[in-house]
Amino acid sequence: MKLTNQAQAFVLHFGEMGSRWGFNRTVGQMFALLTIHNEPVNADQLAEALKISRGNVSMGLKELQAWRLIELHHQPGDRKDYFTAAGSIWDLARTVFEERRKRELDPSLTLLRQLLLNDPRDEQEAAAQEKIQEVYSLLEMLDQFANTLSKLDEKDLLKLMKLGSGLSKLLELKSRAGSAIKKETKTGKK
Repeated sequence: MKLTNQAQAFVLHFGEMGSRWGFNRTVGQMFALLTIHNEPVNADQLAEALKISRGNVSMGLKELQAWRLIELHHQPGDRKDYFTAAGSIWDLARTVFEERRKRELDPSLTLLRQLLLNDPRDEQEAAAQEKIQEVYSLLEMLDQFANTLSKLDEKDLLKLMKLGSGLSKLLELKSRAGSAIKKETKTGKK
């Protein structure tokens, strides 16, 4: 399997992005290749295309399966396992988001809940607990928002995203109008 220059640029970039999403560069590259390739790909083809060892491919495939980002396929008359990306781009983004939530947000919320159950022993602990409560409240709101988003279908999620850019403009206009009213009130004009 030979990659075009465009495909290679995409794969290399997603290798770098993979480390920001919670998996290593090689796994990111494998995920990118499986995402843009139309046909199921076996481990030998991945190793050849990415110029990595077969063992590295095997470990990467296990990690991508643990993240629920790839699907296993079999071809008649072939004993090899073949893999494809597990769904549409929207499905994959939702899965990465859900997995990151399970791995990062859920443990943080659990720890913060446990910390907030303890009674503070002094003023310093009470002040720290107030900040912990603020962090917990923010993360809890993010978790509730994420739950809401995860239930939306692709079409509604796209509408919401488009609405979001318009919403920031609306809030900016509201802020300007509020500032103008305050300014008029201070100067005595109506």
